[in-house]
Amino acid sequence: MLVRIFVEPQFGATFEQQVRVAQAAEASGFDAFFRSDHFLTMGGDGLPGPTDSWITLGAIARETERIRLGTLVTSATFRPPGLLAVQVAQVDAMSRGRVELGLGAGWYDAEHTAYGFPFPSLGERFERLEEQYAILTGLWGTPVGETFSFDGRHYHVKDSPALPKPVQRPHPPLIAGGGGPRRTPRLAATYASEFNLPFSSIADTDAQFDRVRAACAERGRDPETLRLSAAQTVCCGAGEADVRRRAANIGRSADELRAHAVAGTPDEVVARLLAFAEIGTQTIYLQVLDLDDLEHIELLAKEVLPRVA
Repeated sequence: MLVRIFVEPQFGATFEQQVRVAQAAEASGFDAFFRSDHFLTMGGDGLPGPTDSWITLGAIARETERIRLGTLVTSATFRPPGLLAVQVAQVDAMSRGRVELGLGAGWYDAEHTAYGFPFPSLGERFERLEEQYAILTGLWGTPVGETFSFDGRHYHVKDSPALPKPVQRPHPPLIAGGGGPRRTPRLAATYASEFNLPFSSIADTDAQFDRVRAACAERGRDPETLRLSAAQTVCCGAGEADVRRRAANIGRSADELRAHAVAGTPDEVVARLLAFAEIGTQTIYLQVLDLDDLEHIELLAKEVLPRVA
């Protein structure tokens, strides 16, 4: 199982805090540092304010050496596909081929209103998402010296030189995810390198993985070529007092986190992660909410990572 660190800067984080977490994750042996792509907090004041995910990842790329970097997930409503293709390819170059792109339809209407992003109906957002996947893969897959065109319902691209190319060929890994029973599995089976289901029970994750495998089979794709992943909030402590302290620091209770996330002593955390592994989870994203608690990352690296990675 690949184990990755995942942060949510919209709740309030500076660039310096994010780069420290990324460097700590790299030094501790984690596979990747991922961040959300949001412009508005879901609770609290969110100070000092949002940071753009791709600007931030580009800067972090220059401050790290090995760890992979990505979004879980970028909202297709924030950036037109041509701009996103250029941004991701550039950060892939800045990182020397360490970028992955999680891309979703977008769901948080309040941040769209707050920052002037259009927020169409769910059906239209999924249509736009699918067109973005087609344009991104088309731009990146077009041979140098040739042009790319696309005439969709929502996006139109004509005679693009389809530059720049990402370092990773044919393109950086694409991550699709969510709990939708039909459109999401189909989209993952068609375009993605990885499918992710965040913040769900083991039973619900297992059921969605089955739907994704079935969608692959329907399209003639070997399900084994699509990585399966999950994201879970983590709260680990060497003893019960540490578990409860860390839970309180993120405004949660230890009991609630044990029931609905990955929480407890290292033994409890390992047992929970192995239960996800048993249903086929190949990558786990551990959502760390206190970005100043680098000792939390060190504890996970020392007591959990060697037993599940």
